[in-house]
Amino acid sequence: MVDADNIFGGGEIFRRRELLRVGHVPELDRVVGRDDEITEMGGALGPGTRGGPPDSVIIYGKTGTGKSLVSRCTTREAQRKAQENGATLRYGYVDCSDYTTETQASRELAQQLAENIETDHSIPRKGVGAATYRDMTWEMLNKHNVDSFVAILDEIDKLEDDELLRSLSRAKESGKANCHIGVICISNKVEYKERLDQRVHSSLQDNELIFNPYDSDQLRAILENRREAFQEGVLEEGVIPKTAALAGREHGDARKAVDMLYEAGRLAEREGQTTVKESHIDAALTKAEVNRVKQLISGSPPHVKYILQALALLTRSRNTSTFRTSEIYEFYQRLVDREGMESISQDRVYRLLKEQAFLGLLEANHTGGGDYEGAYLEHTLISEPEVVLNALENRA
Repeated sequence: MVDADNIFGGGEIFRRRELLRVGHVPELDRVVGRDDEITEMGGALGPGTRGGPPDSVIIYGKTGTGKSLVSRCTTREAQRKAQENGATLRYGYVDCSDYTTETQASRELAQQLAENIETDHSIPRKGVGAATYRDMTWEMLNKHNVDSFVAILDEIDKLEDDELLRSLSRAKESGKANCHIGVICISNKVEYKERLDQRVHSSLQDNELIFNPYDSDQLRAILENRREAFQEGVLEEGVIPKTAALAGREHGDARKAVDMLYEAGRLAEREGQTTVKESHIDAALTKAEVNRVKQLISGSPPHVKYILQALALLTRSRNTSTFRTSEIYEFYQRLVDREGMESISQDRVYRLLKEQAFLGLLEANHTGGGDYEGAYLEHTLISEPEVVLNALENRA
């Protein structure tokens, strides 16, 4: 018979497991390895802490490089500093991978603002258009005499169009909002700004910030800052150094490093152990890598997933791990034909492969093909093909 007192487990390994979850936003002084980026963000938001216009910023970087974390922590700190200065700064955060349409993102921004200023303004869940949701935002800003408002649009490249960004960047100029408005645009795609409508492009100030991958020392410091997630004495001495070394060697992805540590703790917990050992890190590595790949491909168009599937299947079936665009394209066409879909052009596949290289799913290297072939691009999966195929199993 099941012991009702023991079915929920826990208690031996974790003390504050929320410190190891992706959504955790620590205090600014606990953010490690991003001093220069925090300073740059502080400079952009500084005028807003004194009641002036905050600068708009476009942030680029691979997944797990601290873009969202620094943006949210710095903006939260700017709100506190503004209060000390007798000014009112408020912000709203929208993850555009969850809210992909103009209406969804506009509603979420209004909801975030309502929660931030603790107003009883009711934001309807449906039956209202994007422009009306934005009107609610302007009304709340004006009613509460907000001096500066910062909209953080994470994974902004997932938005279907630029209308929300255009509206935010011109709200004060058009007289809809009395306060100064700044926008922090976060994207994994370095070419994002090139896609913008010219009217929106001209409205954004030319502030761009690149977040590079973390090195092993930075990752180790990040993980040390999360040690409080575990009961005292639970982590063996080599666990954090090994986790940081593995993540730094492969991707410099802090999310993956934290996820590995969390998965190792869960493994120890399930085994009924009282310590997390280096062997638990080895066992957690594959699970964390699958999670990383799933996160990178979540929300991607079906053709991106077919392209990755083609490269993974080629890698698994051949004696080589490096393939030209043309080889991948040929296999990709077979996959989409089998599904009854229409394939995209080889040039578009080439561009999407370069995009996945930037995200850290594969490597792309230019290779000379001789006098007749010229130079061409070769692509290699960073993860094992089975990891990628596992992550793609539930593709939409």
